[in-house]
Amino acid sequence: QVQLVESGGGLVQAGGSLRLSCVASGIIFSGNAMGWYRQAPGKERELVAVITSGGNTYYGDSVKGRFTISRDNAKNTVYLQMNSLKPEDIAVYYCNSNGPRLLGGFGKYWGQGTQVTVSS
Repeated sequence: QVQLVESGGGLVQAGGSLRLSCVASGIIFSGNAMGWYRQAPGKERELVAVITSGGNTYYGDSVKGRFTISRDNAKNTVYLQMNSLKPEDIAVYYCNSNGPRLLGGFGKYWGQGTQVTVSS
């Protein structure tokens, strides 16, 4: 069974920082691309950042220069460091995995989401 468990969301003032974490189980973590997506009320889910199995990173235009994605393969964990937060960053943030599973095969999976709220 694949599980992605996010943590680290909360309420922060504009200009502040938060670090999200996502712990994965049931997948061959080092072989998976890991990503963070977000969904604001009334909007579609959008890409925030992705880190490939090889460590290459990609960011959505709205977060470039402010957010940093990283991974620790020894801990099966992906992080999202969010700095200079803005009210427009308010959303539920979801962790995503894409790649091989421990029990064989490949798949894409989502966490349950963690709320990020930024006060102006």
